Amino acid sequence: MPPTVLYSENNYPDDSVERRIYGPDVNLVFPDATASLADLTDEQCAQADGLMILRYKVTEQDLARFPKLRFVCRMGVGYDGIDRVACSRRQIVVLNVPDYGTTEVADHAMSLALALRRGLFLHLEAQRDDPPAPWRYIDDALVKRSGVQTFGIVGMGRIATAVALRAKAFNFRVMFYDPHLPNGVELGLGILRARTLEGLLSQTDTLSIHAPLTAETRFMLGMKELSQLPKGAVVVNTSRGPIVDIDALAVLLKNGHLAGVGIDVVPVEPPVEPVPELMRAFRAKEPWTIGRLIITPHSAFYSPQAWDDIRSKGAETMAAALLGPRPQNVIDPDSY
Repeated sequence: MPPTVLYSENNYPDDSVERRIYGPDVNLVFPDATASLADLTDEQCAQADGLMILRYKVTEQDLARFPKLRFVCRMGVGYDGIDRVACSRRQIVVLNVPDYGTTEVADHAMSLALALRRGLFLHLEAQRDDPPAPWRYIDDALVKRSGVQTFGIVGMGRIATAVALRAKAFNFRVMFYDPHLPNGVELGLGILRARTLEGLLSQTDTLSIHAPLTAETRFMLGMKELSQLPKGAVVVNTSRGPIVDIDALAVLLKNGHLAGVGIDVVPVEPPVEPVPELMRAFRAKEPWTIGRLIITPHSAFYSPQAWDDIRSKGAETMAAALLGPRPQNVIDPDSY
């Protein structure tokens, strides 16, 4: 009997791309509309050998509805929304799509860093004042030459590697911290490596975060760690919100220890009331945020091309698992 792949969401106008990739030997099931896995019917869940996930979380209770399930594919890089321990108990293999949106997120991270470090929004807001500020530069700790800065990166996966190469091109001194990579990665990239997180933070002027959200990285950067950054530092986060203490960012930006913050992710998405102080102040246009704080709505991954890649690369990943020659992009059970 041919395997069945169940898509938890229906985001595309037809199944032409999926059909081309899976061929005739896979049944494809697309729901009409869903707001969560609970909206899938018992019949749909019962026949699924593979489950495609984009926005939804997968809990142990959800998995109980899938008696045949063999593979779950997160149509994205991060897999923290999937209960991987429960999947492991059921011998359900978790897959992801690590090679979509790499250039988009890298470009977004660098755009946030450069926009802050060149004072673009500081000057923009000053010139939009009524009356506008004098027609001259603003002397502020936020503005700093790239060539005298250390660009620190937490995590050194695909996106972070792309960021490192971009930062090098802008003449930053680039350094990273990633305890899980073997020796020599820094030599291949021509950058520096910190052996401890503290060693990275203490000399980083502009920090860009690119770690996955795991038990190890959750709350990795709290008040204690962020305070180790030199006064006048900038923090950019395009990875996952819970890695960074967003309330600590607010305190340190407001008291001037940080000169700027750029974030594409927040701890709870979409945000719910009461929103974190950093977001509240941003929306209220409080003076300490003007030109110093940029918030984008988890949009770093997006371009029309990346959106298409999610579709095609997700299908290719599931097809390789169900039809062979072997599963790709398997999340190692040891990381659970």
